[in-house]
Amino acid sequence: MEDLAAEMAATILAGFDKHYRLFRETSARGKERWERADWAGARQASRARIDMYDQRVAEAVSAVRERFAESATVDARWPAIKRAYVGMLLDHKQPECAETFFNSVARHVLDRRYYRNDYIFSRPAIATEHLDGDEPTYRCYYPPTNDLRETFRAAIEAFELEVPFADLDRDIELVQKAIDEHFPTGWDRRPNFQVHVLRSLFFRNTGAYVVGRVVNGDRRWPFVVAMLRDAEGRAYVDALLLDARNVGRLLSLGRSYFFVDMEVPAAYVSFLETIVPSRSRAELYTMIGLQKQGKTLFFRDIEHHLKHSTDKFTIAPGTRGMVMLVFTLPSFPFVFKVIRDWFEPPKDADRQLVEERYRFVKLHDRAGRMSDTLEFAHVAFPRDRFSDELIAELERIAPSSFEVEGEHLVTRHFYIERRLVPLDVYLSKADGDRAAEAIDEYGHAIRDLAGANIFPGDLLLKNFGLTRYGRVVFYDYDELCEVTDCRFRRIPTPSSDEEEMRAEPFFNIEPNDVFPEQFPMFLFPEGPQRDAFMARHADLADPAWWTATKQRILDGGQDDVISYSDEVRLHHRWAERSGPGPLSEP
Repeated sequence: MEDLAAEMAATILAGFDKHYRLFRETSARGKERWERADWAGARQASRARIDMYDQRVAEAVSAVRERFAESATVDARWPAIKRAYVGMLLDHKQPECAETFFNSVARHVLDRRYYRNDYIFSRPAIATEHLDGDEPTYRCYYPPTNDLRETFRAAIEAFELEVPFADLDRDIELVQKAIDEHFPTGWDRRPNFQVHVLRSLFFRNTGAYVVGRVVNGDRRWPFVVAMLRDAEGRAYVDALLLDARNVGRLLSLGRSYFFVDMEVPAAYVSFLETIVPSRSRAELYTMIGLQKQGKTLFFRDIEHHLKHSTDKFTIAPGTRGMVMLVFTLPSFPFVFKVIRDWFEPPKDADRQLVEERYRFVKLHDRAGRMSDTLEFAHVAFPRDRFSDELIAELERIAPSSFEVEGEHLVTRHFYIERRLVPLDVYLSKADGDRAAEAIDEYGHAIRDLAGANIFPGDLLLKNFGLTRYGRVVFYDYDELCEVTDCRFRRIPTPSSDEEEMRAEPFFNIEPNDVFPEQFPMFLFPEGPQRDAFMARHADLADPAWWTATKQRILDGGQDDVISYSDEVRLHHRWAERSGPGPLSEP
């Protein structure tokens, strides 16, 4: 029996090793795609990588069922399989991810909704602290003075990019200028003063990022060097990120996942924890492309939080959705979204379409303007943690999505997103200046989404929310579509009083027609909020802007999706000193 358990464990581990080998290969090719400016290839690889895990799990499940048909579904065998598997992970470089893979295979093979803890890894069995690869996870530099020019030059050149820089000397001077401005009085050097740089660049969209930290005594400062390509294909340093706000925006789940070549992902996550401590390990694993591991850790976080809290799930504040029932646990910074069994008019979507939209968002570039989601099925929560009002609402509009079994409420299918402040709720309480800033952010969110070939469909303020950094994010996906599928039109001028007075439009309207001129009147009441929108984003009410954006996408253009403020873009700030360059463009 032990030999059989070892064989089954080895079969599962072989499936994981194949998965991680392919995952790492496509991640490592991020450098080659960036060097070739192959943005279409990067988008395709980003989508394909998300499905890799499920494909390898399906292969492993088939292999287990075919090779061990009589034994695979015998529950009593799985504790022995798990013990054998643990023994095989003692010297493994990705043990935590391999444990998650085991869980996925076991759940599919056993075809059960609930599992005993001795069947799967409900908690990690192999510690990953201080786990490292054959090569150190990061390079270490020891600057002789507080002047970091040569250190940053060496750090960038160590990646051996096969693309010329427009003017690396100029960029390094601007990097040092940014450091001097950020630390106007300098700093007292301690004996352990050093600079650490992760060995892999981080690639996303058109950007390549050097991620590191400065260590001085008991203090650590994060930094990220952002690099882009100019119109001639040359590389240049676009920005140096030194503050938590911009580093946090970059390392955000509102964007597509990074391509990072990692032998030991746990070591990268441990490093990232030191520069973005506000991000959980679940979020960090997800943003480096290991979203299944992130999902595993997130669920463990939920279970831990429920065990150590007493508040109840309640209906989320804000305008009630016509497609989703949204509820939240006040002490936990996320919302839970269940698809309704029936939709409020005028919505005419169905469950399948909504699920397709959420998958579309998962695969698409989110441009920092759409919430990432985690999808779960058949999860049991304590029944007494749900408010009576929420239970009644579930029974009324989503009875097929849950069932009560004893002391548990089992949710058959739901999504989880980070909790935001709905924009309409925020504007109802904000003063004039804060409201104008949020409306400006709202306009920029629409622009960023359009640049990523996303038209939200329903632009109502209730479908957007504010993050803790004041960034506006879109989170209602049932009506979104691609900009390239829309026809942006001007409202025709009536040719007679009779046409102008008609209750219904006097002209033909196709399902994909969009009339941007209606946006200001439709979205804002007459007054300061509409004025603020038009003062900053009047072109969003002009069909010509949308048509030009659509054509640029059709022509294969790829906008630089900038995830940090213009204030840290080096050539934008000091263009008059650096001369005309790639970043002096608006």
